[in-house]
Amino acid sequence: MYFEKWGMTRRLQISELEEIRNEAYDNARITKSRTKIFHDRSIHQKYFIPGQKILIYNSRLRLFAGKMKIRWSRPFTVQTVFPHGAMKISDSKNGQIFKVNGRRLKPFLAPDLESDVDKVMGSL
Repeated sequence: MYFEKWGMTRRLQISELEEIRNEAYDNARITKSRTKIFHDRSIHQKYFIPGQKILIYNSRLRLFAGKMKIRWSRPFTVQTVFPHGAMKISDSKNGQIFKVNGRRLKPFLAPDLESDVDKVMGSL
């Protein structure tokens, strides 16, 4: 006679646990989606076109790297831009062509030497 009462109580406890589990699952999903939105807002897309000058990030580990050492290597030229983010670039010194991840690149902004010369010549 007590078994039926205990069985009902146990079924009620199990259903409450299942409700709590579902609520926790929904809260985790909401938190993950908010975190993803926040993270995606901080990502800036980089667009490159063939023929553009770029710098490549040098990520090789060195024993004595030094804090002030520049991590960006000389300008390269973009040959091909692939849809998945990879790029084929060429070295201007020896003409070597290789593929790299687009996340390791940034645009090369060459200094405008002609305007600097005009400023110096204009002040004389």
